Amino acid sequence: MQRDVRLSIVNAAVVAGIACSGGSQNASSAPAPSAPAVPPLAADSSPTAVDTSWIKSDSAEHTVTLSLVVTKPTDSPSALINGYRSGHAQIVVPLKWTVKWNWRNDDPGAMHSLVVMTQREKVPLEGGRASFSNAMSRSVTEGQATGQTDQTTFEAEEAGWYWLMCGVPNHALNGEWLELRVSPDAHHGSLHLKER
Repeated sequence: MQRDVRLSIVNAAVVAGIACSGGSQNASSAPAPSAPAVPPLAADSSPTAVDTSWIKSDSAEHTVTLSLVVTKPTDSPSALINGYRSGHAQIVVPLKWTVKWNWRNDDPGAMHSLVVMTQREKVPLEGGRASFSNAMSRSVTEGQATGQTDQTTFEAEEAGWYWLMCGVPNHALNGEWLELRVSPDAHHGSLHLKER
């Protein structure tokens, strides 16, 4: 009985396969043309150039300068740092280089700040002690008002993975952070984007 059921299932599968293929095919007929393995790219599907003009490297001075702007588009769940959020952008700087940032809050609806903190299991609720001496804006947890600017300089003295995040409570949790990687293998500042 079990064998009859198995044979019936196999026979049904064969009949269904023949029916789906449009009938039987004799051995002399040519195989159907197969679809190309990779579809051709449409004319407008070329990758968009990534703006890295906000990262400047000076190899002679061993300095990376970052021009950072916080904005809040109406359709974004959080403020953006140079158009990125939730670690989609990773800034890489060489170990032992000086990092300078020029930062501006262009969000008309909220206070913001910046602080570099060592990555752990979870993004912290608010900004705390900076991982490097002076690697934070003024008023880390209070933030700075629209139009305010800040400049800071610090040495990337320890290799590792860090958050470049807003220190105002809940802002980083909502996605207002980028990754900062201090690498002994880097020879200049660079930007790497992660897939969304």
